[in-house]
Parts: sequence; C-alpha cells; structure tokens
Amino acid sequence: MARPVEFEYNDVLTNAMEQFWREGFEASSVQKLLDVTGINRGTLYNSFGDKDTFFKACLDHYNKLIAKDLDASLNNADLAPWAAIEKYFDLAVLAVSNKQRSMGCLLVNSLCESINYDKEIQKIVRNSFAVVRKALVKRLKDAEKDGKMKSGASVEFAADLLLNTLYGLRVNSRDAKPVKQLAEIVKFIVGSLK
Repeated sequence: MARPVEFEYNDVLTNAMEQFWREGFEASSVQKLLDVTGINRGTLYNSFGDKDTFFKACLDHYNKLIAKDLDASLNNADLAPWAAIEKYFDLAVLAVSNKQRSMGCLLVNSLCESINYDKEIQKIVRNSFAVVRKALVKRLKDAEKDGKMKSGASVEFAADLLLNTLYGLRVNSRDAKPVKQLAEIVKFIVGSLK
C-alpha cells in the first residue's frame, strides 16, 4: 500500500516561489524545484501540475503577500494618503530582509524574463501590477481631494512615477544598493509630489 503524500502546501509554495524569484522561471529546472521543496516528481505533478502551472500557483502565492502589504498600507483607511504611500514603499522594499531585497521582485523579474512571451503568465503579472496601481491611484486621489498634491501633477502621472520608482528600487535592490540610498529616493519622489 502506497504511503499518503505528506507535505505542507504553503511551505512548498513558498520554497518554490523563492526559487523562481531568485533564479527566474527558465533557470528553475524541475529538479531545482524538487530540491528546494523536498517533494518528489510525482507529488509535484499530481499536486501542482506542470512547471508552468506550478509557477502560476507561486505567482498567486506572491500576490497574497502583496495583498497583505496593500492592506497594511495603501488600503488602510486609518492612514493619511501620503503616510499610506510611504508605508507601502517601506513594506514592499525598505523594511524587507536583505535576502528578500536581494531577490528584487518576482513580478518585475518575471516581466523582464523570457516568460514575458507567455501570454497567460504575462496577463497574471500585469494584473498584479494593476492591483498595486489601482491602490496608489485611490490614495493619490485622496491626497488631491485633501489639497495635498503638488499643483499641476495629475493623479495618473503621479501613479506612474511611483510605480516606476517601485520597479526601479526593486531592480536596484538586486544590485545591492544600500537601504539608506533607496529610502532617500523614496523620500525625494514622494516629496516632489506633495
């Protein structure tokens, strides 16, 4: 009689997500995924599907982490608009572990990798960015309504500027830029929009 497969689903997803995050989709062979998750090939295919399907599950898992950061910052109605925006940058880039910061962002990394040609994965990644942008736009509209937005700066422009800053910070994080330097960039960009 075969032994039932025993593993902690979230642990497997976290370990696989970090493998994809660290080395990218193409470089993360099935064998590397098996090594970091501790599951066997049959369990991988029976529980998670093929590598593409597994990657999509890891993206969903990553998006849950993003949602937690959004709920604690941009979606937190108790925070003033600019405080919420600053907190999001803190949670998403500045206050993360050195290990996580050195990996950059799974979404940015994936968009820059060849998986960009996979339309389904591309759609998942772009939808993830859209969720963050929507939350930023809402808070920027709040700031504008409160008269706390720089005259002449549109909400759409400000959202694009903040998103480009976020992506750039994550790329610079992979290049081991010091947190202090990243924080100065955030302070300058946010200050230029207030």
